[in-house]
Amino acid sequence: MAIDDPRTLVSTDWLAAHLNDPDLRILDASWHMPDSGRNAQAEYQATHIPGARFFDIDDIADQRSALPHMAPPPEKFISRMRAMGVGDGHQVVVYDSSGIFSAPRVWWTFKLMGKADVAVLDGGLAKWIAEERETEDLPPMVRDRHITVQRQAGLVKDVSQVASASKLGDWQIVDARAPERFRGEADEPRPGLRAGHIPGSSNVFFRQLLNADNTLKSPDELRAAFEAAGVDLTRPVITSCGSGVTAAVLSLALEVLGHRKHALYDGSWSEWGMYPDLKVEKG
Repeated sequence: MAIDDPRTLVSTDWLAAHLNDPDLRILDASWHMPDSGRNAQAEYQATHIPGARFFDIDDIADQRSALPHMAPPPEKFISRMRAMGVGDGHQVVVYDSSGIFSAPRVWWTFKLMGKADVAVLDGGLAKWIAEERETEDLPPMVRDRHITVQRQAGLVKDVSQVASASKLGDWQIVDARAPERFRGEADEPRPGLRAGHIPGSSNVFFRQLLNADNTLKSPDELRAAFEAAGVDLTRPVITSCGSGVTAAVLSLALEVLGHRKHALYDGSWSEWGMYPDLKVEKG
């Protein structure tokens, strides 16, 4: 599915048609799990969509936190984007090498910083290459560009806010992890974390929202996946996952559905699963 909305999701056809637009900025936001043995930046350097810059999720983050790739402070985001030549007035398109996996996290980060004109490439680099479209291995020519941000605090939740939502039920908590991790039947990939899920949360595995080619499913299919998990799409939602990456896939799907009252739990299970005083459910 591609709805070609430059504020949510665009197709490879759309990107190909706009590839030479002077105010288009393309970001490769590929990221892999720490135990994958893959190097996203090295892969970018070998092959990327023409003009793409590499957005390092682990670097453009809050390094003051012990938690992985927490959202960057606005001043760090500004500094990195200026250095990458991404600024005010640009249409940003974000992709990753997995299809739709880590790109929505960067889409959400831009939204958090108050930048509206940003979209995820449906199907990502894999679809682009499968269609035999042009790629390159050259670094782009970058010119510093002024950027202003206005942090949208309502798009992110911290652990105390999520604990309150878990207790009061005023926000629904939806977990994007695989079902066996959600149920506490599988070990967490990060050592030292308990198994299970936040009490009262629902499970919508992010891969349930994707087609076989890793493009996003149709709005009707997205809606059905949330409703099958017991999510009321008329009520506010907090998205969560292992470390705040695939939670953004749920956030993107909600946005495509026109659901505007959603926020992402940035610490996600990397934080909740670490603290023994926070309750955990299994099953």
